[in-house]
Amino acid sequence: MIRILLLLLLSGLATTRLQAQNPANITGDWNGSLQVMGTEFPLVFHISTNEDGSYIATMDSPKQSAKGIPVQRVILTADSVFLDLKAVGGSYTGRLTNAKTMEGHWKQSGQSLPMQLTRGAAPETVRHPQEPKPPFPYQNTDVRVENKAAGITLAGTLTLPNSKGPHPAVLLLTGSGPQDRDETILGHKPFLVLADHLTRQGFAVLRLDDRGVGESGGDFATATTSDFATDAEAAYTYLQHHQSINKKKVGLLGHSEGALVAAQVAAKHPEAAFVVLMAGNAVPGTDLLLAQNEALLKNAGLPQELSQKYLSLREAQFKVAATTQDITQAANQIGELEQQAKATLTPQQQQQLGLTDNARQTLIAQLSSPWMRYFLAYNPAPTLQKLKMPVLAINGTKDLQVPHSQNLSATEKALKAGGNKKYTIKALPNLNHFFQTATTGSPAEYAQLEETLSPIALETIAEWMKGVVK
Repeated sequence: MIRILLLLLLSGLATTRLQAQNPANITGDWNGSLQVMGTEFPLVFHISTNEDGSYIATMDSPKQSAKGIPVQRVILTADSVFLDLKAVGGSYTGRLTNAKTMEGHWKQSGQSLPMQLTRGAAPETVRHPQEPKPPFPYQNTDVRVENKAAGITLAGTLTLPNSKGPHPAVLLLTGSGPQDRDETILGHKPFLVLADHLTRQGFAVLRLDDRGVGESGGDFATATTSDFATDAEAAYTYLQHHQSINKKKVGLLGHSEGALVAAQVAAKHPEAAFVVLMAGNAVPGTDLLLAQNEALLKNAGLPQELSQKYLSLREAQFKVAATTQDITQAANQIGELEQQAKATLTPQQQQQLGLTDNARQTLIAQLSSPWMRYFLAYNPAPTLQKLKMPVLAINGTKDLQVPHSQNLSATEKALKAGGNKKYTIKALPNLNHFFQTATTGSPAEYAQLEETLSPIALETIAEWMKGVVK
């Protein structure tokens, strides 16, 4: 998905040894939930002790598929507990009310949220009935793909139909943020569901852990969309040379940022059989993020006058990040723009917009990252104009992250300008950014929905692909 700022930015890390200030019976699992923008985020702490009485503690965020996040310090004084998680810039301060509960607050990014912890593992809150379970009527194979240009090895899963080959094939490309091969997000596994559906329809499907994620090598933090395109190109070449695959029928499918990657690879490989763009943006990154912010603010019910002030500020900051070469200079300008904007707002308005000092530092860090600077400056249209093969572009009408009216029309305009006569553009009613059937389309809904991928989206993709490769 196109990146949005969530409260929790978590990654799995190794367990760290901790010193306990005072021996007490707090060992075991403790679970609680945060309410963030209407979404419930369960957290689970695992606390144990070494032989010398020192603690070992980690935290999991199940909906974000983050496990083993280290707790650097555990401080226990009488009935008060402090857990310090420097890896995510967060902490929990609580008080034992009895042997089974703690009352306290989670603090992160300048925010403090109440959270009660209860002994035991977090209960399963949402079912995901579409998630396929073995035995499968096809072959599942773990594979390794070499990106020799980058000097890294990517890990993934190749699913092959049991029918006689060679098979048509598709490479699945994940959205933004560190994603595993299943594109796991908030408890859902969209690419696992999609790969299962397409393989049952006769396609070989390759999906990979992003570089630096899961079993793949490389550094995710320093990579841009262009770097991910080199990974995808290596995977595309791998499929073309696989003995069970028809090299003339290899296509690419990308979701959100993955759509940008798919288009970049296809532009370099005109022999690609097809391209599927799922919620891909076709306007410059600055325009896309501005439209995304506007849609989210409108959905949140913020007064229009206040929203416009916020959007004007963000537009100016996005443009600085996209155009200023010197990172230090850009960071200073971004901070100055925010200070100037805050001077025109009341303290209450600043609070409504979340314009705190901590939030400003977080924003500056985000807008200074190589990925964001590239994304904001990148215009997808010239690349889309180079695509001459069949293209399917789909978007949900309730997508608030990549608004369909802006991006589907821009996609069609670019393809038409390039002379492509083999494209299909579809707006799918009532689907959100992840192609779930949605009520509001807000990111707050993603985790609450049982549906991982709408059957309409699955059928639209599969039937179009089968028509292209027949």
